[in-house]
Amino acid sequence: MERKERPFDVIGQLAALRRYARSLVRNSDEAEDLVHDALVRALEKKKSFRSGGNLRTWLLSILHNAHIDRLRQNRSLTRRHDEAAVEAEQSLPAGQEHAVRLQQVRDAFFGLPEEQREALHLVAIEDLSYQEAANALGIPIGTLMSRISRARAQLREFEENTPRKSHLRLIGGDGNESN
Repeated sequence: MERKERPFDVIGQLAALRRYARSLVRNSDEAEDLVHDALVRALEKKKSFRSGGNLRTWLLSILHNAHIDRLRQNRSLTRRHDEAAVEAEQSLPAGQEHAVRLQQVRDAFFGLPEEQREALHLVAIEDLSYQEAANALGIPIGTLMSRISRARAQLREFEENTPRKSHLRLIGGDGNESN
């Protein structure tokens, strides 16, 4: 009986690659460029992919390494933060408390140190196991667990220190509204 090889389906992994790239660079255009670079590398190194291996983890690892290479080529951390701030929605219409809260949580996530953000993203959003995420990042599993623990602690602290009551108030009412 002949064993059928799994196809090298990088197209099926595009959504995960785009989400991870967006999480790393916080800019849609840069994320697309990063995914493109990672796919070019993957196709160039297609023969190094182990048959039966986890294609998603392999591609995420290539994407991660492409990101690290970009950071080494041009130290653009300040520029990327400025671009992310310009992209962020500056105000939301009244009555959208949940949107404000979501933006606060998003900002807290993007405020995490890069090492913690990328580790938490792979485990919490991409649903990789700790071992798969550690392999994708090229770090020991203990280091990954430590980074995730610190990221979660920072987000917990953010939750504890963020008031639950809305800072929005009704304007133009008769003054008898309850808060």
